[in-house]
Amino acid sequence: MKESRREFLKKSTCALSMTALATQMHHMGMMSVLAQKMEEKEQPAQGGDNYKAIVLLYMSGGNDGNNMVIPVHNDASVSNYAAYAATRQAQGLAIAQGSLLPISVPRIGGLTYGLHPALGPVTGGINNGIHELWAQQKLAMVTNVGTLVAPMTKAQYQNNSVPKPYQLFSHSDQVAQSQTSVSSTQAFTGWGGRIADRMNQPNNPNGLIPMITSIAGAQLFTAGQTTLPMAIADANTSLANVLNPSGFNTTAASVARRNAMNQLRTIDLDNNYLAAASHVTDLAMEANNALQTFQEVTVTFPNTSIGRQLRQIARLIKKRTDLNVNRQVFYCQIGGFDTHNNQINNHTNLLSQFSQAARSFYDEMVVQGVSNDVTLFTLTDFNRTMNPAGSGATVGSDHAWGNHVFVMGGSVAGGDFYGMNTTNGTPFPTLVIGTAGPDDTNSGSGARGRWIPTTSVEQYCATIARWFGLPENELGSVFPNIGTFPQNNLGFMI
Repeated sequence: MKESRREFLKKSTCALSMTALATQMHHMGMMSVLAQKMEEKEQPAQGGDNYKAIVLLYMSGGNDGNNMVIPVHNDASVSNYAAYAATRQAQGLAIAQGSLLPISVPRIGGLTYGLHPALGPVTGGINNGIHELWAQQKLAMVTNVGTLVAPMTKAQYQNNSVPKPYQLFSHSDQVAQSQTSVSSTQAFTGWGGRIADRMNQPNNPNGLIPMITSIAGAQLFTAGQTTLPMAIADANTSLANVLNPSGFNTTAASVARRNAMNQLRTIDLDNNYLAAASHVTDLAMEANNALQTFQEVTVTFPNTSIGRQLRQIARLIKKRTDLNVNRQVFYCQIGGFDTHNNQINNHTNLLSQFSQAARSFYDEMVVQGVSNDVTLFTLTDFNRTMNPAGSGATVGSDHAWGNHVFVMGGSVAGGDFYGMNTTNGTPFPTLVIGTAGPDDTNSGSGARGRWIPTTSVEQYCATIARWFGLPENELGSVFPNIGTFPQNNLGFMI
């Protein structure tokens, strides 16, 4: 019995991306994804209706959250500036209390905390940074987040009665776990990719590009089981060129290749393989054509790597209707946060780059009228040790654990801290190291101030996924360990 085209496609989607056709079309590694569209063409869908996008901004290397947000107050009942300074000031890693950008935290009785000064207006900046979005309630922070297999106390950490994350404190493993939401073992799909597996067809049935796009190369976060991501260059490359096949130019050899492929596509379209290859090529060209004309963004973005990445994402969002997409997932990345030495200047520069680019992105979403529909959020490998590494001008910090992350957008219930409470009854850890520090992993002279997370990556990311539209009954499929934790909605999304 002759196999139907639909059945053939189900069995050969991945194989298509490995044909000579794909190798001749440099940016068409997305072809195996586009092949799925042959099953999704029955009903036309208009892009941009009920649109939502989530943007993961990854701070690669392990951002020092201890210097990103700091208690300004000196209330002795909770974490305070005196505790912070006691560990970091003598060795030159403390940020001066008077330079911190104040934020009020209703969750902790309205006490004042402070953001790193690089998150506000800076010399040579093009905007005021993200700090003022806090008072506008468009910026929130989830505190003491990290990879976890299960909730854990200091005693449980020390007596090994609760499993620890696989290869804790290792860059590659903690990056993988934050991007897969699986901390007990190695995983090979990311939670962003698994969302796309479940949400692409019902939301983007005629989407001309995949639901999930990386502007920072291949990433585990974007890998799904049945869908593949699109990876494109940053804004230094025009959208009109990001999908252009590199194998087709005006040389004689290139013209011959194009003619041969076009001839192949006209031969015996009753042959399922040739029909599938032909249709995939048509869809790839259709996507390329849709990107040929686009309107440049309105807001000025900084000419930094993260600025160019976010600008390219903003361009794609602006093109959403022509691309027939109602849901999009994006990945971008800023590196350099592994600050074992020379941290003060390097960290200041990195936070400034992040803040300037993120603020430009938010302002552009406002101009486009989708600020309520687009949420940007951060993740990183892990925190840094509260106890510095070295001293003086070269002072730095080492690998730690629980950390603080930002969520930004018009649908964020901003201006507050979120997450599960630490031992002091607030979501912010007690900044005391060693035996007297209830949130530190270790006791005695070897303690460095590695905070045990009280909120898991799963809880944080599941809250975002719910807002994005992931059905309740799919949470466990995307976040397989979510049932281990007491809450799967932290309440920071409106």
